Order: sequence, then C-alpha cells, then structure tokens
Amino acid sequence: MYQQMIFVNLPVNDLDASKKFFTELGYTINPQFSDENAASVVISDTIVAMLLTKPFYATFTQKEIADATAVSEVLICLSAESRQKVDELVDNAIAAGGTASGRTQDHGFMYGRAFDDLDGHTWEVMWMDPAAVQG
Repeated sequence: MYQQMIFVNLPVNDLDASKKFFTELGYTINPQFSDENAASVVISDTIVAMLLTKPFYATFTQKEIADATAVSEVLICLSAESRQKVDELVDNAIAAGGTASGRTQDHGFMYGRAFDDLDGHTWEVMWMDPAAVQG
C-alpha cells in the first residue's frame, strides 16, 4: 500500500552544524540524497527533513528566504509516543544547541513542548492520549 511522504525543505546557514544537530537528536542522514548542498534527515519512514544551504535553497524559489530567527515561517509538529518522549526530544535538542520555544502545553490528554533548531525553525513535539483520539 502506498504511503504518502512529506519532505520538509529548510534553508540552513551551516550544513555541517545542522547535520550534527539532527544526528544528536537520534535521526540519521541518508547519504543517497545528501551532498555539499543538502542533507536528507530521516525522521521516520514517511518524514524527511531536507536541509539545504541557502544558495541551493534559493534555486527552488523566487521568494526571499525568511530569517527564521526573526520571523515565523512555519511550525513543524512531530508526534511522540509519550510525554516522556516529548521531554526527551526537546531536552536533547536544547542540549545539542537548540533553544526552548514557547511554553509547555499540558491539557491532560495532550502534552507538547517546542524548540528552535540552529537556524530558528520551530519544531513542536506533542503527545496525545490515544483514548482521546478514539473517543
């Protein structure tokens, strides 16, 4: 059965630093789709973050590239299997050089935190009680 995938393309200032950051979070780099201009970060079987140097990113758009440290361009949200996994991923991101973003959201059935990566892209991480989704 076909599973649709998502490829999130993000401009980065320092490709090597960004690759190191994401591998410190436990993700892998797919060398088949990586070179001196881009790194393919495998987040799951259906989610890939493509980290692109700004000059390479610019070849895909005629728009100005946003400075994600100054303006919000996108909020990327990843699910986690538990509250503990939310905390682990966000804490690891902060330890790897990212920064905490926003406030912890705790609604009982849903829990989330967020971090900004080295280039200011905001990554939200959330857990939702499966019973709440079904009910």
